[in-house]
Amino acid sequence: MGESLRVVVTGGNRGIGRAVAAEAVRRGHRVTILARRPDEGSAAAREIGARLVVGDLSCVRTAWHAAGEIAATVPAIDVLVHNAALWPSRRVLNEDGFEQAFFTNHLAPFLLNHLLEDRLRRVVQVSAGLYVTGKVDPARTPTGEDFHPVKTYATTKLANLLMLPLFAERWREAGVTIDAVHPGVLRTGLGDRGGALGLVLKLVKRTWKPAEHAAPPVADLLAARGTGRYFEESEQVPLRPPALDATLARRLWNDAAQALDVA
Repeated sequence: MGESLRVVVTGGNRGIGRAVAAEAVRRGHRVTILARRPDEGSAAAREIGARLVVGDLSCVRTAWHAAGEIAATVPAIDVLVHNAALWPSRRVLNEDGFEQAFFTNHLAPFLLNHLLEDRLRRVVQVSAGLYVTGKVDPARTPTGEDFHPVKTYATTKLANLLMLPLFAERWREAGVTIDAVHPGVLRTGLGDRGGALGLVLKLVKRTWKPAEHAAPPVADLLAARGTGRYFEESEQVPLRPPALDATLARRLWNDAAQALDVA
């Protein structure tokens, strides 16, 4: 068994996050999960053998608070795993005026990276292969004016991946690393909804692999060496053209930094 790492997993109380947290504990790492609901978070942390930080990544105010709670609980973070994500069926704006998935899936990890970077050694971003179907419009996407019940999720994951090389470069001199991984198409509660579409999705999901399938490829990256890389399960693959637009990436970075008041 290798070095015991201090690992923080956002959204670690269920689905992929819980599976990753449990696998990290099994490998001997000291794990803290971030969960929005205290009751669910406490139960998951107890069953996994992890510590709990209660935090909400739905808006600027609560994300700042969550970062403070993480910092107080884990002063030195070996690995921060960004797993928390939403797949909404309708356009909802948070208290800051951002479309909710855009904030939680993209801006919240961006903010946590900035607020916690002085205590970070490594970041692992849980991504999604659907990013290739995303399309970010900097003028419309942040407020959900181009909202779509399927494409918006893909777009938030694309926006997140566009930040990957920029964070890798920002942290290169400090020795902090960042990689992203698509752990596969898995059966979780993400994207569940009502109505006929929800029923069809539920039937389709029965053919997908369980969330536990995500644990090894994500956990393997906790102690990996390298930065700015993208993995599909355990295989490193190049990012595809939608995520290679350097001009768009810089625009999204600057917009996020200004909106969140971080340097």
